[in-house]
Amino acid sequence: MVMNNSITDTALKAAMKAIADTSATALEKIEMLIEVAQGFVKKPKTAQDLYNAVALYDEALELCSNDYPLYQARALIGKGGALQAIPEENQELLLQAQTAYEEALSILQELDSPEDTAEAQMNLGLVLQSLASSNMARMTDSIQAYQEALQVFTWEQYPQEYAILHNNIAIAYLSMSAGSQQQYLFEGLAVQSFEVALKRINLIEHPREYAMLQNNLGNALQYLPSSHPFENNSRAISAYDEALKVRNPQNTPIEYANTIANKANALINLPDKPNKPEAGNPQNLLKARDYYQQAWKIFTQNGQIAQAQAVSQVLEELEEVKG
Repeated sequence: MVMNNSITDTALKAAMKAIADTSATALEKIEMLIEVAQGFVKKPKTAQDLYNAVALYDEALELCSNDYPLYQARALIGKGGALQAIPEENQELLLQAQTAYEEALSILQELDSPEDTAEAQMNLGLVLQSLASSNMARMTDSIQAYQEALQVFTWEQYPQEYAILHNNIAIAYLSMSAGSQQQYLFEGLAVQSFEVALKRINLIEHPREYAMLQNNLGNALQYLPSSHPFENNSRAISAYDEALKVRNPQNTPIEYANTIANKANALINLPDKPNKPEAGNPQNLLKARDYYQQAWKIFTQNGQIAQAQAVSQVLEELEEVKG
């Protein structure tokens, strides 16, 4: 690992020196190392911050030995999170994170710490989901890890985690490929996962999670193979409209742009009058074009180049159809 001199490296060295010089107990040093590492992960300015966090967690793990199993597990969970967050296309980092979470879970099996166990399972699910896209893990194992975390992260006590877990389960199902009948089952299970969460996660108490679930439910409905595509697209638009009760260009511009672009995708495939599809959809095409133009502007202003290019391409195609 190449270490560049930076403010974060200076902070790392200062933290390590303070821990080496202090007369604190081993446990106090472990707590200090974990706290400093968490600070690096919470607001990383560069990838180096995350590598520094990994180094701090490793230092904490050395001090833990087998004397402080709960802190050992927490340091492993923290290390896994730091490895996951490093913005590199590097499967080896994910494999290291998987190992860290699995080691943490083997320790936590001996301890009565349900929240730590559920956090490790939730994060392990994310790692397995990422690795499964490269055929380096099974998506079913990812879903199982999420479902185990849901035994602890209930909607009553942990609504945010509950919403994220159901969202992740649904996305995992949507990414699984199989024969047509099995595929239909997976996609139905994905929609079901969103709908189960939305029975508990509401607009007033959990607006951010509500908007995330509604937006992604809309995406699932829109691309669900069905003998009733118009009905699915109408349901998708209703879901996007629910998300747009929270997402707006002032407070959440990128999320807003994503949702209106998704809504535009549904509109271009929906007749103006579902009971008269042969009449076409000129009105919906106009609405879609307006949404795409709004989304393109927001993506461009916020440096979301890939999204802006994708929207621009669709706009060009719409102009060709119009011409």
